[in-house]
Formats: sequence, C-alpha cells, structure tokens
Amino acid sequence: MSEAYQLFESLAKQMPDASLSQMFGKPCFKYNKKAFCCFFEDCMVFKLSEEALQEALLYKGATLFDPSKKGRAMKSWVQVPYSHAQHWEKYTTKSYAYLKSILA
Repeated sequence: MSEAYQLFESLAKQMPDASLSQMFGKPCFKYNKKAFCCFFEDCMVFKLSEEALQEALLYKGATLFDPSKKGRAMKSWVQVPYSHAQHWEKYTTKSYAYLKSILA
C-alpha cells in the first residue's frame, strides 16, 4: 500500500459517517451512498463547489477528473496529485461538506 493511498484512507476515515466503497473500480469514500472523494493514479480526487474546484486547479498537475481519458471530465471533480498532499486534508473536508450541503 502506497503512502499516498494510506493518506487518502486516513483522511477520509476522519469524516463522520464516511464509508469506504468503490467508484469506477477505484477506492472512494461515500456519505449517504454518494462519493465525495476517491483515489486514482496516486492522486486524490474531490467533488467540490465551483469556487473550491477553481482554487484546487491552481496546483501544478491538478486537473479536472477524467477517468476515461477521453476528454469527458466529470462535473465538479478535481484530481490533485500526491505532490500537493499537504492540501489533501483541506479538500477532503471541503468535499465532504460540499456533498452534505447538496444532499440537504
């Protein structure tokens, strides 16, 4: 298990009522059966508000999440590389809060 994956798992487990699951065959964490973050290619992927998404895209190597790599990025999802892992906790929290707000 990579350091990146261990960090992903430890951060997401801190969110109340988050459960480990799968999305596109990759590990993710869900709240109320909806994914708010996942682990993909040693990156953490977050579902974020537009403002937070634009902020995250400023990090070098961060991209809109396109798991198919066919130019069809998923709306509201950003992929942040491990080189910016020091920011993963902030975006895990923002992602979880964002999902809870849209489910309310």
